[in-house]
Amino acid sequence: MLTVQHRKVTGFGVQPTGTVQWQFVYRWLYGLVEPLSGTSWLMECSHLDSVCFEAVLHRFAAQFPDDLHLIQVDNVPAHTAQSLTIPDHVIWMFQPPYCPELNPIERVWRELKRAFAWARFDDLGELQHAISLWVHDLSPQLVRSLTQWDWIVDALCVTRV
Repeated sequence: MLTVQHRKVTGFGVQPTGTVQWQFVYRWLYGLVEPLSGTSWLMECSHLDSVCFEAVLHRFAAQFPDDLHLIQVDNVPAHTAQSLTIPDHVIWMFQPPYCPELNPIERVWRELKRAFAWARFDDLGELQHAISLWVHDLSPQLVRSLTQWDWIVDALCVTRV
């Protein structure tokens, strides 16, 4: 749990102050978004690795078995592991290296970090509860406003996904 330090309004020349937390306990939030409808699907895991990523993929695919899913991923080892099994109705689209701005989910992660700026949590359970509330309140309208860029909509319409 690391406090995300963000901008604060202060007087000219005055450094912002806030209580920070430096306890390193990690939880990973995996997410998939659909920019046209604003639909989002998120799942928390203990690690960022191929085992957790595969579990996320299979749970997502099982929840939506009748749809074809085009999923954009980056080149992190969890996404490129040779042992990774991909459900039949999931198609990968790898984004170019070092281009997180091309992936719509990155805007959702930025919004999550903004929502938790300067927040402190006494324990991991409190952090998980706050994340659960944020995920529950994540509306399709907000997801669309964050992810529905013209060039993404055009690309989706051309591919007819």
